[in-house]
Amino acid sequence: MKEQLARAEAAVAALRETRNDRWYPTFHIAAPAGWINDPNGLSFFKDRYQVYFQHHPYSTQWGPMHWGHVSSTDMVTWKREPIAFAPSIEADRDGVFSGSAVPSPDGETLYVYYTGHRWANGVNEDDGNDQVQCMATSTDGINFEKHGVVVEGPAELPHFRDPKVWQIGDTWYMVFGACSADNRGQVWLYTSTDMEDWEFDSILFEDPDPDAFMLECPDFFPLGDKWVLTYCPMGPKPAGYANRNGHNAGYVVGTWAPGEAFVQTKDYVLEDWGHNFYAPQTFEAPDGRRIQYGWMGSFEEPVASQASDGWSGQLTLPRELTLGEDGNLVARPIDEVKKLRNATEEFGNLSLGYGESLVLAEDSTAVEIELDLDLAATTADRVGLQVHKTSDGHHSYVYYDALAGRVGIDSRLSYAGAKGYRAAAVSGDKLRLRIFVDRGSIEVFANDGATALTSFSFPADGPRSIELCSENGIAAISGLRVHTLRTIWED
Repeated sequence: MKEQLARAEAAVAALRETRNDRWYPTFHIAAPAGWINDPNGLSFFKDRYQVYFQHHPYSTQWGPMHWGHVSSTDMVTWKREPIAFAPSIEADRDGVFSGSAVPSPDGETLYVYYTGHRWANGVNEDDGNDQVQCMATSTDGINFEKHGVVVEGPAELPHFRDPKVWQIGDTWYMVFGACSADNRGQVWLYTSTDMEDWEFDSILFEDPDPDAFMLECPDFFPLGDKWVLTYCPMGPKPAGYANRNGHNAGYVVGTWAPGEAFVQTKDYVLEDWGHNFYAPQTFEAPDGRRIQYGWMGSFEEPVASQASDGWSGQLTLPRELTLGEDGNLVARPIDEVKKLRNATEEFGNLSLGYGESLVLAEDSTAVEIELDLDLAATTADRVGLQVHKTSDGHHSYVYYDALAGRVGIDSRLSYAGAKGYRAAAVSGDKLRLRIFVDRGSIEVFANDGATALTSFSFPADGPRSIELCSENGIAAISGLRVHTLRTIWED
């Protein structure tokens, strides 16, 4: 694989020379250049957090998948590592697709499981594909040895990919996303006692929606006394505010124990209600927290940076997952993110009248905004923040809509990229928002992570202001802080 990796490194270095940083993230993980998608191999190994990701180093378009790699001691400051995987054996001839990583019981070896992908016709999936699960190992998390196929793809399955592995007792478990012979989205479960020989256990889950023909990137993990299954269903039709994107991610909750069936106790719920959240993966941190990263990108809508900026796609902030009192997932930025704060401006309590606005920053490219709204005292139809606002009037709007009872991101007036809006329901007399605005993206966490929205936002050239607005009524602000954020990169 050394030759293939060397070519990939040379390609991404050349592309890096063309990169335009106007939208390139300051505090989100991205490749130096080229395309990225799914987070892969999330793990803690050799005293460092390891984050790998799907990567095409030769262009800003999706192509034969490699694995990019970054590492960190604290999930705040990151080091760029060499590309970890490139297609190099027959089993992964057309791509080293998504997978996961787990340290060996003695902590000395990192085991990676990934989908080896081949097109039947060598070009595209018009004539089907061959997907198998492969294994590789490393003693440093940087240099890997491939060991070939450990799970063959059942011949009757059109799609069979994205292995996620974990251990209970002396047994290892692996789930895959699958498309059944009759086009139903399923999650299959395999087991092993030695991490190398795997046997089919059961079909863990089948999506009850007959339109869901494939469940990509499944992840299965315990939270409290429940088990959470996150996955990305392909095929469901839009329904109101839900499933508006070409690719969406969600979860179900239930009970499970080794040797028993998974019993679903809560219906499917979207994980994130924004434009650009997909393929989330989790791992257990050394302190027991369940940490998740997702992909901010798009397979359908062209991403504005693809055309001439030399890069495409980034990962979300790391999110700690818990279950709320209502049984739904709560996803809040990990506490370590606060270490990115460079300076804080405190605005305190304030009130905006009919049609009033307040400029919070004249020019800002990397900020966290904490906004607390007293909804019981607010009479405005909408209260929001115009972010990435430029002199020509372009901006994205993060807002609360009292008529709809929803928090949303509206990109219809943004400079570049997909247009439209996304919104999620909220309730109660108080609304707490944490809004992270990077050079080309927005992440919103409402009510301490009970609701999340993630979207790209590509501003025009020039200063990018932030403006608080009240529409047709009074906005009662009980707390407002703006934090400027530093870069996550060592160099």
